[in-house]
Amino acid sequence: MAAPVQCWRWLSSGTSVAVAALVSRMIDRACRMRERSSSRSSWLLLAPLLGEMRHLPSMSPPHKPISVSHPSIREHFSWISEELPAFNISGSQVCVLHSPAEFYQVMKDSVKLAKRRIVMASLYLGTGPLEQELVDSIQAVLEESNSSGLQVSILLDYTRGSRGKINSRTILLPLLKKFPRQLRVSLYHTPDLRGLLKLLVPERFNETIGLQHIKVYLFDDSLIISGANLSDSYFTNRQDRYIMLRDCKEIADFFAELIEAIGDVSMQLQPDDTVCIQEGAVHPFRGNRKEFCQAANRRIMEVVNTARALKSNKTAVENKSLRESVENDQLDTWVFPLIQMKPFGIRLDERVTKRLLVEAADDSRVYLTSGYFNLTHAYLDLVLGTRADYHILMASPEVNGFFGAKGVAGAIPAAYVHIAKQFYDRVCQQGQQNRIQLLEYFRSNWTFHAKGLWYYLKETDRPCLTLIGSPNFGYRSVHRDLEAQVAIVTANQSLQAKLQQEQELLYERATAVSASTFERPNRYVKLWVKLVTPLIKNFF
Repeated sequence: MAAPVQCWRWLSSGTSVAVAALVSRMIDRACRMRERSSSRSSWLLLAPLLGEMRHLPSMSPPHKPISVSHPSIREHFSWISEELPAFNISGSQVCVLHSPAEFYQVMKDSVKLAKRRIVMASLYLGTGPLEQELVDSIQAVLEESNSSGLQVSILLDYTRGSRGKINSRTILLPLLKKFPRQLRVSLYHTPDLRGLLKLLVPERFNETIGLQHIKVYLFDDSLIISGANLSDSYFTNRQDRYIMLRDCKEIADFFAELIEAIGDVSMQLQPDDTVCIQEGAVHPFRGNRKEFCQAANRRIMEVVNTARALKSNKTAVENKSLRESVENDQLDTWVFPLIQMKPFGIRLDERVTKRLLVEAADDSRVYLTSGYFNLTHAYLDLVLGTRADYHILMASPEVNGFFGAKGVAGAIPAAYVHIAKQFYDRVCQQGQQNRIQLLEYFRSNWTFHAKGLWYYLKETDRPCLTLIGSPNFGYRSVHRDLEAQVAIVTANQSLQAKLQQEQELLYERATAVSASTFERPNRYVKLWVKLVTPLIKNFF
């Protein structure tokens, strides 16, 4: 989220709001012309950054879905397996972590115990002492393994990982030089940053075009799904979510293959700090964009389709489908990997999330959280148009990472306040205050980055489904970045209790938003911020 700082500076330094609005309209018009033409211009790729095309369906009165009782959890969510592989595990294999320190310690311990593979996907790797300690742990286990076959694969974003003279690449180079055959460092480069756009857009701001945003940390057959990056604040005082799946070989294999597939269409870091692509691959920004995206789609969907076919065959052989399974007290939990890569035409996460919101029944409860509350128009309209109770947790301005920053960067929290007020006003205008509650998270000297949701069926006290991973439910998560999360569906009462505890621990630090919230002096939003926010909200 450091990239929006440059965006604010760009819009405010020597450029009036009126001029920025005019430029935005011109680019939007050019974008529509581009869509009618077969030729593509890299300059026009800026268009979706400045204005989201909105096509709202006519809102009909919501119907009342049939409520589903607790014993029908498996069948209630079986539709998710129509497009995705379903992994059946025991709820006892799911471990919910609660703090940055616990996340960091578990990760270091898991590195030390790894024998066959370590796979890490993150936006970037920081360069401080804690990050260096993590890299040193990987080096130690590689040295101990000698020729035992331990392989390490790290996937990062190219632009974010290359920022500055000391960056993610430089901290990994000594390791890559020492273990070139055991370590692979892949740097994903968005196909939308190319040509004049790549030449003209400055560092940091270029990160708004598109990123590798997946956060998966895998050690042999166990893995951590999270929204946290590999950086010191995420190990100390930046609150996120973290779930570890222990000894889940099939799920670990899937994510290892997914990261490998993304790595195959990414730049490969070399020991001399240069990058190259695999032989025969289409270059992400020098090659043809359409060909690159088609190749990436084929490579990544091959992983999804293969896993789904294997799971379908196994299910048929064992006669254990999600709808008609032999009762097993141990295999009481299902994990569905959700992937969103709109540049490649992959929109599995978006489809599942939309259907979850659409089918949220009367009197069911959804607890949704995002560190950067900026729902897409589609998600926002679904929240307003369905009949479930929503409790939406967002960061208060004081726990926003830009709070107290100098210059225009200090106005970014105010932009989120403005977005939140617009949503709150819509809730009030439609008389839905009793059904939709907005809350602010606050913790002194901490920042807030948690994302996901917990789903409570009607007349149940504990959640039976959670979404956890990298998506923020915002425009860039849906349209520009590479994202992945998992839907965990469980009938395991112990795991349900752990998920409830996770949700309650986050929400107990929150206060309800009301009309008076926006009247406080520290919620005042300057006029220029209100005018600029619609033009740049899709950068967040």
